[in-house]
Amino acid sequence: MGRVFSVSANGVKEPKVQNGRRRHTVAEAEAAVCGGAEGEQAKSATAMKLRESGLSSRIPLFQHLPQYVKIVEVGARDGLQNEKTHVPTVVKVELIERLAEAGLPVVEATSFVSPKWIPQLADHTEVLRALRFGGDTRYPVLTPNLKGFERAVQAGAKEVAVFAAASESFSKSNINCSIVESLERYSAVCRAAKSAGIPVRGYVSCVVGCPIEGAVAPEKVAEVAEKLYNMGCYEISLGDTIGVGTPGCVVPMLEAVAKRVPTARLAVHFHDTYGQALGNILVALQMGINVVDSSVAGLGGCPYAKGASGNVATEDVVYMLNGLGIKTNVNIEKVIEAAKFISQHVGKRPVSKVTQAVRGSELESRL
Repeated sequence: MGRVFSVSANGVKEPKVQNGRRRHTVAEAEAAVCGGAEGEQAKSATAMKLRESGLSSRIPLFQHLPQYVKIVEVGARDGLQNEKTHVPTVVKVELIERLAEAGLPVVEATSFVSPKWIPQLADHTEVLRALRFGGDTRYPVLTPNLKGFERAVQAGAKEVAVFAAASESFSKSNINCSIVESLERYSAVCRAAKSAGIPVRGYVSCVVGCPIEGAVAPEKVAEVAEKLYNMGCYEISLGDTIGVGTPGCVVPMLEAVAKRVPTARLAVHFHDTYGQALGNILVALQMGINVVDSSVAGLGGCPYAKGASGNVATEDVVYMLNGLGIKTNVNIEKVIEAAKFISQHVGKRPVSKVTQAVRGSELESRL
């Protein structure tokens, strides 16, 4: 039997021998890939080895990768909103706190959309008021209109997000208005947010494909992204809502948007329906983008896009970035524990390949 990799609940520990089998940590797995040292220093040693090896100068593929990537965790909002199993408020709060403790700089907490449309997030006020602000993690919330913004602020929101679409049909089915009408709503939100000193992030959905219209023109995405940026959104997240994108269509889309919005103000948000998310993230990094949305355990989907799977898993993104020597300041072991925690509560197996590998190793070690 081959090497078995595992991770402890309290972080990286020395391997243990159970039933004659030696268990290994995720950090050791990362180190083994690139010939790094084993043990608690493996992860950082691997990253340092990659930086010092001169990959960026020797291999064209790595020439334009960023040194640091900010990960925006969307599992508690975008991930849970589509789950049928009711998740209690206390569980949501613990999930968010676990993710913050893992070092994630941004954890999207909830959505102030009407409970009629998203019953799972009807406890938005209770969740937000239970969070402990003042640390290194920010907790933005989604606000669909001015009324939602006002409720969010009353509940203690320090940052909000608005959600537009690059597809006319999807906009009407998802938020019940045209693209133009939605931008008018968000312009009012941005004006109110500016007066209150609250940052606004903008989302654009269906950036490569729509479940109703099919392919979406890059120029249409660029147009919506530019309008959100011009109305005051500090960052524009470009979402492949149904996960149909490949690098072949993601690159032209990013090129079109980058002509209108500074690359430093862009983020990418990929669902993994066809298993293309990590590849799409890699090409986005090569094009200068250094903000990536992801969801713990690969939670998610879209209520208005049947068949769309969850967001790319945070664990998988961090594992890839660690392997590239890119800093995230995220503890992958703690993210995996958070993934196990929320998966138990929604009654699903994590779709994350990293978490599946760890769970399989743990089960095998008990045989």
